[in-house]
Amino acid sequence: MADPFSRFNGIFFEKSRLAIVALLYRDGYAAFTTLRERIEASDGAAYAHLERLIEGGYLEKRKEVAGMKAQTVYRLTKQGQEEFEAYLAAVEELLLASSRKGEST
Repeated sequence: MADPFSRFNGIFFEKSRLAIVALLYRDGYAAFTTLRERIEASDGAAYAHLERLIEGGYLEKRKEVAGMKAQTVYRLTKQGQEEFEAYLAAVEELLLASSRKGEST
């Protein structure tokens, strides 16, 4: 069986960036501070991960006013949603293949 994960590039398939994509897939959108806290990263590291995902076409960002402060909010693009769904399908395929292998032993 070919590795179902080999189709995912390094921009998407890095641990912190994959966590960001998963959070945004589940929640729809999130502010920078929320994402930074959830992935337990410094401001600089979180920003770098988010920018790589934007450059890859997976995320988009916008500025909005929350109370008296401006914040940056991120959400998945259509490409980001599709790529994450393909990733989930690959994981499911791997799990199904593993369970079938376990049944035959």
